[in-house]
Amino acid sequence: MNHHRFILHLNVADFAVAVERVVDLSLRQKPVIVAPLQAARAAVYDMSEEAYRDGVRKGMLLNRATRICRAARVLAPRFDLYRKAMASFVNEARSYSPVLEYGAEDGHLYLDITGTHRLFGTPPDVGWRLHRQIRSKLEIDPIWSLAGSKLVSKIGSRLVKPVGEYIVANGDEQRFLAPLPLHLLPGLKGFERQRLSEFNIVRIGELAALTRMQLHGVFGRRGETLFELSRGIDDGAVRPEEAQPPRVVREHIFSNDCADRTVLKGVVTALAAQLGMELRLTRMAVRRVGLQLDYTDGATISRQASVRKGTADDDCLQRLALTALERALTRRTRVRSCRLIGDRLHPRSPQLRLFSDSTSGQKKEHLLAAMDRIRQRFGREAIRLGSQPVLP
Repeated sequence: MNHHRFILHLNVADFAVAVERVVDLSLRQKPVIVAPLQAARAAVYDMSEEAYRDGVRKGMLLNRATRICRAARVLAPRFDLYRKAMASFVNEARSYSPVLEYGAEDGHLYLDITGTHRLFGTPPDVGWRLHRQIRSKLEIDPIWSLAGSKLVSKIGSRLVKPVGEYIVANGDEQRFLAPLPLHLLPGLKGFERQRLSEFNIVRIGELAALTRMQLHGVFGRRGETLFELSRGIDDGAVRPEEAQPPRVVREHIFSNDCADRTVLKGVVTALAAQLGMELRLTRMAVRRVGLQLDYTDGATISRQASVRKGTADDDCLQRLALTALERALTRRTRVRSCRLIGDRLHPRSPQLRLFSDSTSGQKKEHLLAAMDRIRQRFGREAIRLGSQPVLP
């Protein structure tokens, strides 16, 4: 492992709740649950620390969660708001290093600040300064942890939730990990933890005491990975932002778990229309549309459909989305949520068409532009197909 790296992990605990509390100050210090409203089988998307202490968990049915935490304020998820908040969060961190990695709108990011001390001071100074900056400008309070690897910095941030900071010096990884319970170790699978408990191994240090041969005898080739994880060995690089392909995402959580293909098609076409509007406003086009279905039993299936030439046209996007849906509907289980992803983005060409279909093509573009203006002024549901449901 490289003992000279400095990886900063920032995590805004309960990100959706934290963003909602910035918008509505009355929610602070009170139990909050984010979930689709008015549905018996809606699932918890996020919850505050107060609700967590009462026993509420992500993915729990909403009716059960509200029985456990009767004082909770239940809010419908606002994914557009969370995406904007995440973009602002990333922009604040970007000024300290170009080597930055983040995923979905979950409040997590990694920052490789190796070699930046001449510009910003020591690595701990960067952590404290960035924390103060984010709290001052965005009014959210991220946890942060500093270590020589992504693995150890992530574990450090888990120890101080919901607020705080943790610094693990290079070379202290094994001493830091040894007394910690196994469930804090990222990458350790549930069945592996169960198997280790059969050998009365419940702490990371006890796992690290096993040799490669012993681990290989129980877990096969997976034993080498467990050997390195238990010792904090992680040479994985922070993936620069440029390495993450840009994409446009729209998501919907069903009020009641759904198995009706007609309803699913209506939701997917509505998401495709939202996708098209954003692409046209940013003058971008996509060559692939992906669909991710999350089922009631926890399974996830993803399928894609693509075109050779990029598009921002609603009709084409809807055809791609419905094709992906047909490929994804391979199970009879109800669907809990779906996410539509447009990727392989590129700027739309301003070049006009030269052939006979140019007039009809221009008319359609003018029509879509007029519809977009109406939606911007009166809401995106002001114009929609009759088969499309009203989405939150």
